[in-house]
Amino acid sequence: MSLEPKSHWEHVYTTKSADRVSWFQEHADRSLRLIWEVARDRAASIIDVGGGASTLADDLLADGYSAVTVLDLSEAALEKAKRRIGAEAERATWLASDILSVDLPRHHFDVWHDRAVFHFLTKQQERDAYVEAALKAVKPGGFVIVATFAEDGPTECSGLPVRRYSAAELHAEFGAPFALLRHEKEAHATPFGTVQQFVYCMCRTTLS
Repeated sequence: MSLEPKSHWEHVYTTKSADRVSWFQEHADRSLRLIWEVARDRAASIIDVGGGASTLADDLLADGYSAVTVLDLSEAALEKAKRRIGAEAERATWLASDILSVDLPRHHFDVWHDRAVFHFLTKQQERDAYVEAALKAVKPGGFVIVATFAEDGPTECSGLPVRRYSAAELHAEFGAPFALLRHEKEAHATPFGTVQQFVYCMCRTTLS
């Protein structure tokens, strides 16, 4: 019997080290570059959706960003990140919650970042709820950076089915309130010697 999502991810992060999952990056270089491009002000409010034990928060904090939020279903993942970062972790906000139901503050974030959460949303109502959450939480004129498996990426991850996207298909899920600024492909080398194809879309919100 399959686990419900929170239990699934708690199991993943309590049975595997953070650097032995397929999505691990020693440094999230592409994500960092995209964030730096649109948030030069180190006071910019940034949320990493599904950030888990990612090293993105480490590098953002080390670079002087002062309003970093990391949201993930798994408390175990967040605890791993906080222990790794140490005392500096107190400068960030850590939310153990589901992006589909969390009540985020309205028009609060300058940048919304998600690498590898959206492709797990295989039901249309889940994707609609996610897009609604982003539209509510991101400031008018703010930026949304989302990365998923590309058309030639894996069909499942961590034992779960995923949806694969072209840049046009990914942007279409978000629609007119999100102006597509550009998209990029990435060949991600996993810790196991395989390569996974990702697509990144960077959008700007257009509604006030």
